[in-house]
Amino acid sequence: MSQSNQLRLAISAVLAATAGQAVFTPLAGAAEIEEIVITGNRLEESIPQDLARYGNRVEVITADQIKQGGYIDIAQTLQMLVPGLHIRPKNGQFDYFDASLQGSRGSEILWLIDGVRITNRLYNGTSPLDTIPSHMVERIEVLKGGQGIFYGTQSVGGVVNVVTKSFQNEADGAIGTTVNSNDGYGVNGYFRGGNNGHQYVVYASRDEADGYQPYRDSDYQPSATDRDRSYEVNMAGIKYGVELSDNVRLSAQYQRTENELDYARPFRNNSTVNEREEDIFTVKLDWQVSDQIGLFVKAYRHNWDTEYTRLYNDIDASGNLTGGTTFINNGDYWGYEDFGANAMAKLNFGGGFEYILGLDHQNFSGYDAVWRIGSQEEEVNAAYAQVRTTEDLLENTMLALGVRVNEASNVDTATVWNLSGKHYLTDTTYISANVGTSFRLPDAEALFLNEYYDDDNDGVPDGGWFAIGNPDLKPEKSENMNLSIGGDYEDFSYELIGFRRDITDYIDSYVPLEIAGVVGESFVNSNDEVQVRGFEAIATFRLNEAWGVNLSHNNTESELNGDGIQLTGIPETETKVQANYNSTSVPMGFTFSINHVGEINARRGETRGKYTVMDLSGYYNLGNDGQHQLTLRVENLTDKEYASRVDRGTLDATGTSYLFDNLGMSRTFHAGYSYRF
Repeated sequence: MSQSNQLRLAISAVLAATAGQAVFTPLAGAAEIEEIVITGNRLEESIPQDLARYGNRVEVITADQIKQGGYIDIAQTLQMLVPGLHIRPKNGQFDYFDASLQGSRGSEILWLIDGVRITNRLYNGTSPLDTIPSHMVERIEVLKGGQGIFYGTQSVGGVVNVVTKSFQNEADGAIGTTVNSNDGYGVNGYFRGGNNGHQYVVYASRDEADGYQPYRDSDYQPSATDRDRSYEVNMAGIKYGVELSDNVRLSAQYQRTENELDYARPFRNNSTVNEREEDIFTVKLDWQVSDQIGLFVKAYRHNWDTEYTRLYNDIDASGNLTGGTTFINNGDYWGYEDFGANAMAKLNFGGGFEYILGLDHQNFSGYDAVWRIGSQEEEVNAAYAQVRTTEDLLENTMLALGVRVNEASNVDTATVWNLSGKHYLTDTTYISANVGTSFRLPDAEALFLNEYYDDDNDGVPDGGWFAIGNPDLKPEKSENMNLSIGGDYEDFSYELIGFRRDITDYIDSYVPLEIAGVVGESFVNSNDEVQVRGFEAIATFRLNEAWGVNLSHNNTESELNGDGIQLTGIPETETKVQANYNSTSVPMGFTFSINHVGEINARRGETRGKYTVMDLSGYYNLGNDGQHQLTLRVENLTDKEYASRVDRGTLDATGTSYLFDNLGMSRTFHAGYSYRF
C-alpha cells in the first residue's frame, strides 16, 4: 500500500473513531487572551510562561479563537490575531508567505511545532507553514524579541510555537467539516483521553480547494491555462504518554502530512505543483528528581521531502499555443532532514535564585535539484545557562541573565547573551526590559547555491546570469533591546513597547560576480548595518460582560545604515483591531477584525501602497450542552484588491519580461460545523 493511501486510511480511522458521548466545555470570551497554566513536570512547555515572567512579551492564541474565527491555516490565524506580527500570504491558504516580527526579516523568525523547529537551518527562507492546518492546534505561542538563549539560531525577531492537542485524562473529542466559496472543503477530528498513568491523543484532517484566481486578468498570458491556485492538505498525528512514576513521564509523538500545493504562475503554466511529505517524530522525558531538581530530555527527527513538477505549455515564435507541453521540472527533489537532542535541567536550592542549564545538538542535511544546491550537511552543538531571581529574593522584581555558546561545523562559533527583567511599580503597573545579542547562521542558498549553467563547457555561464554561494560566510550578529511599560486592570490592559536591533555581518545577496565577462551575483558579509527602530502599542478593553476590543499598532523603520529606505517586505506601519461579542444570554458570538498594512517596499524594486483587509466571523452553539457549533466567516469582507508580492514573468508575444502582482485572497465565504463529545 502506498504511503499516500496509508495516510488517507489513517484520517478515515480517526474521523470514524470520534463518535461518543458529548462533554461540553464552556467557551472562553474571544476578546480574552487566557493564561495558559502548565501543570506537572513539563519543563520545556513552561519556557514561554517563564520568559513572560522575566520581561518578555508573549502572545497566546487559543484553539477557541481559531475555531470561532473560522480559520483554516496557521498563516491566516497569525495574520489577523497576533499583534506586532506581520503575515502576508502570497496566494491564499497553504501557500508561501512573507513575515516580519517587530521589524524583522522573515528569515529572523524561528518556527516550531511542539518545541521542534520546523524551519530548517539550511532552508530558513522557505515558509514552513504551508503544510499545517489549524484544526489540531491547542494554542499558538508568539515570543517577541531576541530568544537565542533557549532557541538558538534564527530567533532574532522572535519565535512562533504551534502547540498541538495536549494530553488530558478526561476523554473528549470532536469532529468537524468546513466548506468555502473557492470550491473548498475540509474534514477534521480528534480524540484524546487516558487512565492509570497512560494518555493518548489522535487527530487527523483533510483540506482541499480549487482555489481562487491570484492574478489580474490583464496579467495572465494566453499561454497560462491553469488559472486557479488549488491545494490538497492531509494530516494525521498520534501522541502517547505514560507516567513511569509520580515524578517521571515519558511521551512520544508522530505527525505526518501529505500535500499537493499549486505554485501559481500567470504565464506558460499548464501545471506547477509542490508535492510534499513531512514527518515529525519526537520523544520526551520529564523527570522531577526532587523539589530542587527537574530534568528534561528530548530527541526528534524532522523530514521534509518535496517533488517539484513544472509543466509548461508550448508556444510558437509568435506566442501562440501549439498544443504541446514541456516539463521544466519533472518530480525534481528538494528537501531536508533535521534530527537532534536537547537536555535541560532546572535547579533551585533556595537563596533567591534558580538556574537553567542545557545542551543542544542539531544536525541538518538537505539537497535541492531545483535550485541546484548539492547534498549538504551541518552540525551545531550548543551549551546554554540562565540564572534567575525568585520572589524569595525580590518580591516585585524578576531578573534573568543567560548565555549560549554555539559551535557549527561550517561557520564560526557564535556566543550570545541576554538580560531581561520585569518590575511591578504597583499592583497593576509594570515595566519590562529585554537586552542582549542574537545570531543567524547563513542558509544553504547563501553558502552552497550553484546556479552556474555551463552545458557546453566553454567556461561561460549559459543564460547570461548565474549565482554562486559563498561557503566562507560568517553568522549575522545582532544587538537587540525591548523596553516597555504596561498595566493590567480588571477591564483594561495595555503595553507600550519600544524596540531596536542592530545587525552586523549582514549577508548581502546582491554582490556582483563576473565569470568570463558574464555578470552574476554572490553573497558576502557586508559592512552595512541593519538598523531596526520601532514601537508597538497593545491594548485590550472589556466594555462589558459581552463586548471586548483588542487594539494594536506598530511603527517600524528597518533600514541599512539608517539610509531612509525600508528593507524589502517589511511594512512601515501595521494596525490590527478585533471587536468581539459573546452573548451572555444566547450561545453565540461574533468577531469583526481589521488588518491595516502601511506602505511596503516590494521585490523587483516596486513599492506597494497601503491596504486594509476586514474579516467578519460568527458562531452559534446548539444542543442541550452546546456540543454542536456552527461557524461562518467572510474573509476580505469588502473584497479589497491588494498586492501580496511582486514577481516577474515573460510576455508570450515578445518574450520580454514584465512585472505582475500576486493578489491577496479575494472575498471568500467559509462555513463550518463541529460536534464536541
